[in-house]
Amino acid sequence: AKLRPTSDKLRETLFDILGTSVEGARFVDVYAGTGAIGIEALSRGAAEVVFIEKHVPAANLIRQNLESLGVNTGVTVLALDAVRGLDRLAARQETDPDLAPDFIFLDPPYAEKAEYNRVMSFLGGAPILAPCGRVIVEHRRDFALPEKIGGLRRVRLLQQGDAALSFFQLEHAPQPPASLTSA
Repeated sequence: AKLRPTSDKLRETLFDILGTSVEGARFVDVYAGTGAIGIEALSRGAAEVVFIEKHVPAANLIRQNLESLGVNTGVTVLALDAVRGLDRLAARQETDPDLAPDFIFLDPPYAEKAEYNRVMSFLGGAPILAPCGRVIVEHRRDFALPEKIGGLRRVRLLQQGDAALSFFQLEHAPQPPASLTSA
């Protein structure tokens, strides 16, 4: 499988939007690839980052990258399929609800359209996300994601070049900071 990392520009835009809300947050980088998104979240003060990457060589590379940065606390690398990794997080929260992630970033391979539905359907039905949390999905600009999937609804769409970021929140979420909903 080819790794298609999120472009630097799109990553910068994403973290400009998230701003200070990343500080102290729990962040999950799904289809983590090189781990660049999760590592950026750490550099911006995230309290915890979980990397989910099913390709073992890529998962090992993330571990090496974290070691070379001297990061050994607040990080977990799960070499699991996306849904299995998220399921493991859901199970962990049953014992400690405070571990619910504030941000779940999904960047499936663009070609695998079924992956989007599979993972979004799981997230729409599983009690994983913190009440004010966000699921952020990177996708091709010309690939329309549904406005609503299970208990999630899209609150923002940002397009940049050929790529787009869709921001979803829980249907009955408390009102988020305006920065996460404004265009």
